[in-house]
Amino acid sequence: MSNSSSITHFLLLALADTRELQRLTFWLFLGIYLAAFMANGLIIPIVACYQILHTPMYFFLLNLSLLDLGSISTTLPKAMANSLWDTRDISYAGCATQVFLIVFFVSAEYSLLTVMAYDRYVAICQPLHYGTLLGSRACVHMAAAAWGTGFLNAALHTANTLSLPLCQGNAVGQFFCEIPQIVKLSCSRAYLREIWLLVLGTFLGFGCFVSVLLSYVQIFRAVLRIPSEQGRHKAFSTCLPHLAVVSLFVSTGMFAYLKPPSISSTSLDLVVTVLYAVLPPAVNPLIYSMRNQELKGALKKMMQSGVSQKQ
Repeated sequence: MSNSSSITHFLLLALADTRELQRLTFWLFLGIYLAAFMANGLIIPIVACYQILHTPMYFFLLNLSLLDLGSISTTLPKAMANSLWDTRDISYAGCATQVFLIVFFVSAEYSLLTVMAYDRYVAICQPLHYGTLLGSRACVHMAAAAWGTGFLNAALHTANTLSLPLCQGNAVGQFFCEIPQIVKLSCSRAYLREIWLLVLGTFLGFGCFVSVLLSYVQIFRAVLRIPSEQGRHKAFSTCLPHLAVVSLFVSTGMFAYLKPPSISSTSLDLVVTVLYAVLPPAVNPLIYSMRNQELKGALKKMMQSGVSQKQ
């Protein structure tokens, strides 16, 4: 038996039993990380540097890329290092940092996706009021509210989780420090405080999802009134992937934090965590950007400018 005051480090989940599989896991995570880093890292300077992209939609997309970069950089580098060096250790401070950052980035992204859905609703359903409802000051306030919500949520959960007395060892059943896994290490009824906080936070996340869903219902109703079949197809091909990614992100996140212990297993926990913490940062740039002609045009200009400068 041990308590939280005597724990100086935690043991993360070993993703493979043999060195060959550990190396394979390292290369797989490295590929995902580099793809997410490059895709999101391209969006940020493109949106920042090109005047034509200084609109609310791209401003929110830039914020989403920053959150995605932070989220995937919180989880994968440590998991890759552990796989490469055949270790499971993470310091107590490192674990606390991971808990804070993953809750911060995920919570802020929930809020930001809600704002982005509202942006598309106003653009499609109330285009005449777009400049009024989504002026530059309003956009900054919405983005700041999303980041601030994430920070407050992370501070509350981190302080509460790390104040729990831990007496079930120090082995975390995940490849990064995740709150439900740390709560499992507590043998005190004090963990019920964190359970209630998780329930409250999940309901807030579900409220964000309902807001997103209602926004898209109104968008789809407006799209169905478009006389051009090509116009309807273009709108649906853009909106449906957005909604699918948001649905996957929210549903897996809620499941990870609220699933009962009776249906918990290492493999199920791992799959669910990958779906909400690793996959979205990698696919968001593709879903939100690759169909966008303005962004692709700006990328082409940036590449041509780089080539001409080298010549």
